[in-house]
Amino acid sequence: MAAAGTLIAVALGGSAGALARFGLVSAIQKATVQHPLWQGLPVGTLFVNISGSLLIGILYILLTEKLLPGEHWRPLLMVGFLGAFTTFSSFSLETLQLLERGMAVQALLYTLGSVVFCLLASWLGMALTRALA
Repeated sequence: MAAAGTLIAVALGGSAGALARFGLVSAIQKATVQHPLWQGLPVGTLFVNISGSLLIGILYILLTEKLLPGEHWRPLLMVGFLGAFTTFSSFSLETLQLLERGMAVQALLYTLGSVVFCLLASWLGMALTRALA
């Protein structure tokens, strides 16, 4: 069983990550809803998943190779904050909703774009942090 401090770190990080995701997704969707290129697409979720992938690459290198901080930073930031900030379940639901609306091409592009750009963002975060930190 995890120590109480670790559970508290995950809970605090998770609540902050969920609030950050909600705020950012809402703002991005509001800003892009009228743009014809992004209309009807889950741009907010795509952005948080890509930015979260970049952040997890950065944090992984910082917390495991460079800074080696206290034991609660990884559960707080990587498990809690980024676990709640990014969301595979929203990605899955939004892809299915695109398919149900007859937007198969957009669903395919969203799926491929999410996987490719999130993997690239994680790699970029790791590579940049190794080079700069």
